[in-house]
Formats: sequence, structure tokens, C-alpha cells
Amino acid sequence: MPTVAFHTLGCKVNHYETEAIWQLFKEKGYERTEFESSADVYVVNTCTVTNTGDKKSRQVIRRAIRKNPNGVICVTGCYAQTSPAEVMAIPGVDIVVGTQDRTKMLDYIEQYKVEREPINGVGNIMKTRVYEELDVPSFTDRTRASLKIQEGCNNFCTFCIIPWARGLMRSRDPKEVIKQAQQLVDAGYKEIVLTGIHTGGYGSDMKDYNLAMLLRELDEKVHGLKRIRISSIEASQITDEVIEVLKTSDKVVRHLHIPIQSGSDTVLKRMRRKYSMAFFAERLERLKEALPGLAVTSDVIVGFPGETEEEFMETYNFIEEHRFSELHVFPYSKRTGTPAARMEDQVDEEVKNERVHRLISLSDQLAKEYASLHENEVLEVIPEEQFKEDSESDLYVGYTDNYLKVVFPATEEMVGKIVKVKIIKAGYPYNEGQFVRVVEDNTDTAIENIRMTS
Repeated sequence: MPTVAFHTLGCKVNHYETEAIWQLFKEKGYERTEFESSADVYVVNTCTVTNTGDKKSRQVIRRAIRKNPNGVICVTGCYAQTSPAEVMAIPGVDIVVGTQDRTKMLDYIEQYKVEREPINGVGNIMKTRVYEELDVPSFTDRTRASLKIQEGCNNFCTFCIIPWARGLMRSRDPKEVIKQAQQLVDAGYKEIVLTGIHTGGYGSDMKDYNLAMLLRELDEKVHGLKRIRISSIEASQITDEVIEVLKTSDKVVRHLHIPIQSGSDTVLKRMRRKYSMAFFAERLERLKEALPGLAVTSDVIVGFPGETEEEFMETYNFIEEHRFSELHVFPYSKRTGTPAARMEDQVDEEVKNERVHRLISLSDQLAKEYASLHENEVLEVIPEEQFKEDSESDLYVGYTDNYLKVVFPATEEMVGKIVKVKIIKAGYPYNEGQFVRVVEDNTDTAIENIRMTS
């Protein structure tokens, strides 16, 4: 039986696509093996979001070549798409496929075995207008399933290379989304995370269909689905219709990840972001009215070219005032080929790092405050795995619908199920919980044999 090993760099979408590529290999009779062992085929799914992403991708490719110099080395993903010649130039790379035509990879491998000539299968992504169907009936991770609903982005923010790596916005056929969601629920998943390159833009390339309609259909048509999470949504995509769905649905969770990037209108203009802070604030107010207790997490880029102390403080104050529940903070890093990398007045690294630290400590404080609002509440948690920091005990970790990480006593049988847990001690990065009961479909069964181990 031929073996294949995978290594994935970068985002959730890449991880999703690696699983999809693995399905293709599985159908052809391959066995999956660890990347660190010797395999017949290595697939490296690359990232190009920063220059460091490129560098890490090259390191992993070289590692695969060293593992088995006679193995077939396939490189795919964003770095392969934007710089195929650079990837082909690495001695030992046999096949390069970008972010399209992944289904051809197995044919290329057979072709390579016969001809022994390197194959560059990268096409012009900017011309692609159709969503590439890649099915994932189940995941290696057995608690949360990702479901990719769109590809590409039309925004062209000045710091971002992604439209060049992924092409323009294209949405997946809603029937396919519903079908795959049902497949995932039938495979035992209770939570589905809708994901994509620009997830909230779903439907903008379609006639008379949008994200709110998709959420409604998932809610009504997928039997047994308990939670729908949107991996990320832009403020400009939070329409009144989306807010209405969030308000009425009992499946869409009380958590949204809304990238802000900066809280200063002047910086947003330089970033070519499509909203003002007044608009962002108004959407947050509306959301919190519709969904009391909503957790809003966000991404922030600190030290964008030209960012002054005043502009940074606008960001800091906006985040503090609107009580975000957690931030992912990134120091701006130049991405070759983007307009921002060519901008004058790049911010000094020390200034950047100092600002990053200030925002991270604000994020920690806000995360603790948000968690403390839920102390003594009983919330539904899906246990994901044993708590790593204490592997001897019966403690497991999982997330509530509003994205609080909870550690509580559980058993292996509960992994992937929905259980009720009382938050007895709020904190960050995790909260301590007390097991209450397992929620069966429509019937609650109390499990008596678990007590708080203190």
C-alpha cells in the first residue's frame, strides 16, 4: 500500500484542504503516515501570508526531501500559487499545484512516476470564477468540523497578498454546503465552523442569495446540528439580515470573530479597509442588542506604516470601550509584493513590540472580565480532549458556544458530545468548570459517577 504524509502551514482553510486532499489519496488506496517518517509521497500545503510563511514553507519542503529523497514531493497551497518558479527551483521538488486543481494531484503523481520530469500545475488564479468542490466527510479532529463555503477575496487590502494567492471571491453552491453539513452531522459532529478566505462575503457573487439565507437553511435543513460558528466575518458583511438570523437562530453561536485590524480611521484608509470606526461601533451596538452576552473576538495589526502613538491609542481606546472578549495581535510585517511594504515611514520594531505588549495585556484583561460575567452560569460545552497540563487526571477541555475555554472533569465517552458545565471559577486562558450532565438529543441524562476532583 503506498503511503502519503502531509504537512500543513497556515490557516484553517489550509487545514481543511489538506483533509480534502487526503480524501482523494484515500480513495486511491493510500495509507496516511506521519510526516516525520519515510513516505512514498509528501504533500506540503504552504502559506504565503507573510515573508516568514514563505520561509517556513521552504524549510518544510526541504525537510520532506531529506526524509525520503526518492519520495514524490508535491507542493500545494498559497506559496506554491504565488511563487511557483521559486518552489520549482528547490532541488527535489517534483510537483507544484497552486490553490486550484488539487483534484489533478494524483494524476500528476502517476505522470511523474512514468516521465520523471518535474510538473508545474499552477494556473492563473485570477481567471478562476468557479468554486472548486473538495469534499471532507470527516476530520482527524473529531469534535469540531470545518466546512469551507467560499474561496478568494475581492478586497485587496494594502497589507495583504491573499487575493493573488486565492483569486477573486467565489461561493460554494448552497446545495453542496447543506449536503456536506448533513454528512458531517451524520458522522457525529455537533458543531460546524463555516470557513473560507473571506467567509462573510459568501453569496456576494451570486444572484439573490447571501450568507443570511445560507445560515437560515443550515438551521432549518440540517437535522441534528447543534452549533453553527462563523470562522470570521467583516463588519461590512454584518447586514441587518445577518443580525436578524443571529437573533432568531438557536444554532448560530454567541461568538463572532470580526477583524478590526485598526481602530483608527486614518490607518484604515491606508490599509484600504472598507469601513469607518463609526460604522464598526454601530454594528457592534446592534449585535449586542440582538445577542446579549455575545463574545466578539478580533484581529489587530499593530505598527502599520505611519502609525502614530495617537492612532495606536485610538485603536486601544476603541477596543477597551467596546469590550472585545479576546484579540489576536500581530505586529505589522512587510509582505513583499504588497503596497504597504513599499510605504514610507515604516514603524520601528521596538515601538511595534511595545505596542503589541500593551494591546496583549489589554486583551488579557478584557478576556478575564468577559469570562467573569459568566461565573456561576451553567453553559453547554463540547469536550475536545484531555487537559494537557494535567494528563494524569480526568480533566478535559472544551469550548462553550460563546468561546470560553473550560476545563472540567469528564470521561473519554463525552468527547464530542454536548455537556452542561457550571463555570465555578472564571479566568483566562481557561475557566474551571463543574460537570453537571450530558445533554442527549432531547433527553438529559445525569451522569452520577463524576464528582469535582479538587
